[in-house]
Amino acid sequence: MAEKTTKKYFSAVGRRKTSVARVRLGENETLSITINDKPMSEYFPVMEWREKVLSPLKVVGKENSSLITVKVLGGGISSQADAVAHGIARALIIMDAELRKVVKKAGLLKRDPRMKERRKFGLKKARKAPQWSKR
Repeated sequence: MAEKTTKKYFSAVGRRKTSVARVRLGENETLSITINDKPMSEYFPVMEWREKVLSPLKVVGKENSSLITVKVLGGGISSQADAVAHGIARALIIMDAELRKVVKKAGLLKRDPRMKERRKFGLKKARKAPQWSKR
């Protein structure tokens, strides 16, 4: 009979605008991040986005020993990077409640609530009105 090994991981959801990231955080000897089955450097080609994703790990000092898999959808690429960072920060807290103070002080637990405003009838966009003419 084959021995079944179960790896322990901690999952959390991160959000920003319309992006949703489902994050699984586990222990590993080296840093390994895959996003939508691609390595992080391939999914986020811009260094700024990669730094945004790694910021929660740097704050708590685990930037060299984490196994992270992410499924992210919706929104733009920058919004997705913020959603992934939010999910990683939440997963770190689930993993170790002692890290909450540090992560919260860094402002990584706050969900960015800014969304696109809906279009109102009679207007061209959310607030732009058609040109007014007197006659």
